Amino acid sequence: MYKILVVRRPGKLWDYKKMRGAIASRNVVTICANRCHKTCAVRKRLRVMPLSRLQAAQPMGTAFATRVSDEYDESGTKKVARERRILMASISETNGTNGTVRKDLTGKTALVTGGGRGIGRAIALKLASLGAGVAICGRDEAKLTQTERELRAQGVKAAALRADVTRASEVAKLIEQVVAAFGQIHLLVNNAGMGLFGSVHEKSEEEWDRLMNTNLKSVFLVSRAVIPGMIRQGGGDIINISSLAGKNVFAGGGIYCASKWGLQGLSGCMAEDLREHGIRVSTVCPGSVATEFSGRGPKDAAKVLKAEDVAHAVAMIATQGDQSFLSEVHLRPLKKA
Repeated sequence: MYKILVVRRPGKLWDYKKMRGAIASRNVVTICANRCHKTCAVRKRLRVMPLSRLQAAQPMGTAFATRVSDEYDESGTKKVARERRILMASISETNGTNGTVRKDLTGKTALVTGGGRGIGRAIALKLASLGAGVAICGRDEAKLTQTERELRAQGVKAAALRADVTRASEVAKLIEQVVAAFGQIHLLVNNAGMGLFGSVHEKSEEEWDRLMNTNLKSVFLVSRAVIPGMIRQGGGDIINISSLAGKNVFAGGGIYCASKWGLQGLSGCMAEDLREHGIRVSTVCPGSVATEFSGRGPKDAAKVLKAEDVAHAVAMIATQGDQSFLSEVHLRPLKKA
């Protein structure tokens, strides 16, 4: 004999409070071996089905089947030991067989600007772990060389190239070198960036130009150089690392916010221009991240993101289905500062 605890499906599968309330109502249906059924006083409010249909039902949240002892009464109020289990995919099923991570990006090439340290380094390593060949660029040769070794240690093809992505001539040379080494660029991550904070009237024209060139002009230059190849190959992904400062304003953030608001606009227009060519342009907007990035002061490690958190968001975009388009991801620390 089985007793089936039937729960009316809440508005959202993940709404625990509603689910908890539904479970607490303890609406019980008794089903015998002959597949007939009888219900409690609230029968009219329940959707009753034969056991065979209930066992075949797939959507999670429709019903929970519970094997109970014969001491469980018809009202469903008596407290007895019972087993209740919701079957979910195991980690090995989502990651691959034997707990290994699926190599979703095998055969693809990624270019990560500013890839020698911080967020860029974390992104490069994450993409390599998914099987992608990775080219990184930046201006710190020592950091680039170290990250290149770490990439090669993962068994993927890697290249570290020194380039100033704010200069068109160096960008053109960079793309030529990457294409010569890898053949194609399937994924571009425009990560190079800098922070400069303070009141607008205290900043110089040189500071404005330096920040705008790094945070905005570089995205234009590198994307412009990569897009023709993506169009020829029939698709690709461009992921621009923006910031929640591109969605909000704060004191002292004048020129930094201007660069990120500009990046949001550039990214959105690029997405509309390129989607007909199978090219997705997405932005990742993280909050405060614990890196060497020039911020507005010391950071509480418990209240900021890690570089690996941003890398995870990039990997999610890079491995999405062919028919989907994750256009923008907002990423915040769990704990507020």
